[in-house]
Amino acid sequence: MNEIVERAQALATETFLASTGPGGQNVNKVASACQLRLDCYALRLSPEVFARLKELAGSRMTLRGELVISARRFRTQEANRADARERMAELLEQAQKFPEKRAKSRLNRVGKEQRIKGKKLRGNVKAGRGKVSLD
Repeated sequence: MNEIVERAQALATETFLASTGPGGQNVNKVASACQLRLDCYALRLSPEVFARLKELAGSRMTLRGELVISARRFRTQEANRADARERMAELLEQAQKFPEKRAKSRLNRVGKEQRIKGKKLRGNVKAGRGKVSLD
């Protein structure tokens, strides 16, 4: 784990809620769903990383810069807690990866000529579709 993920693990707050899904009557009694909240401004991320995190998080990030992850996939509190922390770490690691620069493709002279010839041909076909005059 890198240092940002470790810092996030320390800063995150967890609350446990009554969950829906599998568990029968136990679901009604035990608060097994985990809601993880992380103040992203407290992480002091660089602007590029923060922008990517905001884009990746989508609706999971609030207007105040708080990342909210809800985990209710499992029946136990511990499993949901681990799932939420894992998903948060994955999101932060993805945000830190810089996208590769795209190399522009280059077209050679022959390719350019063929493309323009094709465009001219298509233009002539379309020009022939105009109104017919009876002169």
